[in-house]
Amino acid sequence: MPDWTQITEHIGACIHENFVLQRADSLSGGCINEAWCLIDDKRRFFVKLNSQNRQTAMFSAEFAGLLALYESGAIRVPKPLCYGATGDASYLVTEYLPLAAHVNQRMLGRQLAELHRHNATHYGWERANTLGTTPQLNTPASDWSAFWREHRLGYQLQLAARNGYDGTLQKRGGQLLSVLDQFLSHRPPASLLHGDLWSGNVAGLPDGTPVIFDPAVYYGDRECDLAMTELFGGFGKDFYAAYREHWPLDDGYGLRRDLYNLYHVLNHLNLFGGGYLRQAQHLIDRLLAEAH
Repeated sequence: MPDWTQITEHIGACIHENFVLQRADSLSGGCINEAWCLIDDKRRFFVKLNSQNRQTAMFSAEFAGLLALYESGAIRVPKPLCYGATGDASYLVTEYLPLAAHVNQRMLGRQLAELHRHNATHYGWERANTLGTTPQLNTPASDWSAFWREHRLGYQLQLAARNGYDGTLQKRGGQLLSVLDQFLSHRPPASLLHGDLWSGNVAGLPDGTPVIFDPAVYYGDRECDLAMTELFGGFGKDFYAAYREHWPLDDGYGLRRDLYNLYHVLNHLNLFGGGYLRQAQHLIDRLLAEAH
């Protein structure tokens, strides 16, 4: 069990009260970090912990992303409290929310559309962050197609080449990059995005109020979030109906969905290995078949 002294002192400094730890409960978490609930006589806090203190930069970026989502007021996220490093570990502290599996899908669709109404003047974000453990480049750009080519698909293809996935993937991927403007000729608003919106990053409060967490925030085409909800499933028809009622999707979404999800499939290839190679190649081939 970690030494909680510095973390509890940091929590106390943030809430301007002494936080005297009574119990630390280990929670089920992801494959990257540990998850804990710290409890005193009247409060609980959620702590995400990584055994390497060099991950403080990752938690710093996640803190900023959670804060951007929280300050939008559009959808519930765990309020971020603090982050830092202690000994060999890095940590991120947020409010503790009692999460349940049931999510009000109509509310989620409506609130996500409201989140996407928060816009910036450029695509990208103020800083790089991570998608899983992969660096996500967010250098601001005024051209959406150029941003997606350089900082999303192009970067993932470069990583794939370093990981030994060359040959057909690189050849066909390069061809796709050369015709990318055909798919991204529209100029979408630069919407505030969760950035990693699969069903594992969504839960509900006991009354069904949606909560989103573990973001990879940036400003981009709102369809990127919608596309990822379709990649691994878990979102109901009421979610999509409610979203479209509040903000209908533009023509051509079906093709752009595959293009945007290719980024995540390539990231899974780079993180988890060759089981995702065929899926990536299939998406590339399907998109190239639609190119003029």
